[in-house]
Amino acid sequence: MELAIFTTGGTIDKIYFDAKNTYHIGEPQVGEILRQAGVTLSFTVEQVCQKDSLEITAEDRAELRRRIEASPARHVLVTHGTDTMSLTAESLRGIPGKAIVLAGAMQPARFRESDAVFNLGGAVMAAQLLPEGVWIAMNGRCFEAGKVRKNLEKNIFEALT
Repeated sequence: MELAIFTTGGTIDKIYFDAKNTYHIGEPQVGEILRQAGVTLSFTVEQVCQKDSLEITAEDRAELRRRIEASPARHVLVTHGTDTMSLTAESLRGIPGKAIVLAGAMQPARFRESDAVFNLGGAVMAAQLLPEGVWIAMNGRCFEAGKVRKNLEKNIFEALT
């Protein structure tokens, strides 16, 4: 099994410089996280952009979709910032023959108390087990695209009712 990983930036890859939240998006962390975790499945990492998710454009989403469609892999993981992850997930719906899972982090992967490793582990497993479609794996749960939102007050993802 081959897992194709596409990165877009977001909090998971942020590097902070001072207490005033000055940051930039660093190199993708997902490959190193999976290597440190001893993941034995074959995976590739392809960077699509390095942006905070609030800066991701329709053109960026179209490029992400194009690359996923062109990939021979059936199992796809997208690392993405959490603020517009639901919007990007919806923009990827309808790609046939692929299980696409988006994941990110509320705290940068470089932080000691980040949720990045947990969320990525869940997303890697979800990409292998879920049927064709687009999903978000966050907070220990999987949500179908179009049926999830980020609750800003609780800082979690939850199903739409």
